[in-house]
Amino acid sequence: MDTVRLLVLVAATVTTGLVAGLFYGFSVAVMPGLARTGDRTLVDAMRRINAAILNGWFLLGYVGALLFDALALVLLALHEPSRAAVGPVAASTALYLAAVVLTARVNIPLNDALEEAGSPDAPTGPAAARRDFERPWVRANHWRTLLCTAALAALCWALAAHGAAA
Repeated sequence: MDTVRLLVLVAATVTTGLVAGLFYGFSVAVMPGLARTGDRTLVDAMRRINAAILNGWFLLGYVGALLFDALALVLLALHEPSRAAVGPVAASTALYLAAVVLTARVNIPLNDALEEAGSPDAPTGPAAARRDFERPWVRANHWRTLLCTAALAALCWALAAHGAAA
């Protein structure tokens, strides 16, 4: 059973790391690159990215991180020698959940609005769509990058605590 606890904790760490890395990539490369383009390019690129990201591989990491965190929390809490890892996993779960809530409340509604605004039949042009989208989306993405990175650090701490208890 200790192997299962360790594998679930590793899975939580890997999936959280993948999501943190994805958000980090947007913060340091994708959005700064798109900031140097025209309005239509940014709107078109983000609409295509938003459509492409909705796939099984993304969902495996994005949803998997939360599920593996929660499962690790339960498995570690039920095993006395592993309880030193419970605090960091609980912190990771809370931090990651905060990033999920931020995504649901800010990034996804902005993505949806951009999809509507970016259609050829939209009453506003790409400049207005960009103005309403870019700054709040980037700011929220920086925050979710920090939250996921902190969650990843907490899971690394949990791995060390779990290893020390073994």
